[in-house]
Amino acid sequence: MRACRGEPVSHTPVWFMRQAGRSLPEYRKVREGIAMLDSCMRPDLVTEITLQPVRRHGVDAAIYFSDIVVPLKAIGLDLDIRPGVGPVVETPVRSRADLDRLRPLEPGDVDYVTEAVRMLTAELGPTPLIGFAGAPFTLASYLVEGGPSRNHEHTKALMYGDPELWADLLDRLADITAAFLRVQIEAGASAVQLFDSWVGALSPRDYRERVMPASTKVFDAVAGYGVPRIHFGVGTGELLGDLGEAGADVVGVDWRVPLDEAARRTGGAKPLQGNLDPAVLFAPRAAVEEQTDRVLASARDLPGHVFNLGHGVLPDTDPDALTHLVEYVHRRTAR
Repeated sequence: MRACRGEPVSHTPVWFMRQAGRSLPEYRKVREGIAMLDSCMRPDLVTEITLQPVRRHGVDAAIYFSDIVVPLKAIGLDLDIRPGVGPVVETPVRSRADLDRLRPLEPGDVDYVTEAVRMLTAELGPTPLIGFAGAPFTLASYLVEGGPSRNHEHTKALMYGDPELWADLLDRLADITAAFLRVQIEAGASAVQLFDSWVGALSPRDYRERVMPASTKVFDAVAGYGVPRIHFGVGTGELLGDLGEAGADVVGVDWRVPLDEAARRTGGAKPLQGNLDPAVLFAPRAAVEEQTDRVLASARDLPGHVFNLGHGVLPDTDPDALTHLVEYVHRRTAR
């Protein structure tokens, strides 16, 4: 929390995107036979899965175990998460009539989230819990495409072809996302992260004109709570300055841009999060340490730094490599 606010820390804090998940044998065991969305709606299971990497790795923060499509499922959309594919929407959103299916999210729609966050904060004690949600553009991409997409052709066709409908779609998703984050914060989350996983598919101009207003609306909606707000996207090197301007307190950086260069692009005033390439963890330990030192060196002059990977933990990552990485960063950055 201090690092997110740019305050002095005793060591650089570490957590990993997707730290709770398929890389852990205890996760695979507890999830056996349980569908992904079902597991997100069981407070006992969410609590156990969220705590697993904290126990095993000694990370400095927990991230709430869920999925970005949970609030969309909660308002009644017909979607599922298919193994090996990802979120799949039965009837894509491509017309104005489809907007009627996106009703506001009420706290009672996700009461299991409130219960799970309260259980987690009781178990975690002083360890912060990070809440999260999908950003309007990424949610819109899933809804319009009907599932994951390499080129986002339907999304861009709607964005360019019917800009008024596009703006209304993102505005409605911003309200749903903000409501989902408010539920987590009010239940006890210490910080929140907005994932805009696919926004790197856009040019800076399109981002500023067609996406930033919706993301800013989300950040503004939770600004009054005073919790740190983190913004992260993949392939967003050309958008880093705009991501910072959207309203986040901390900008997440993927592995493609060194943190000192990311600081230049974001104006040098915001703490940054990142950004070891997740694939590096498959290399020998000495190589992992060498690449970690490069990340730490590039972060030396930042106003604040939260060590993370440049994207999520890959499923076949050796858990011991993550545990060692946490210990190594703590040791190397001890003040």
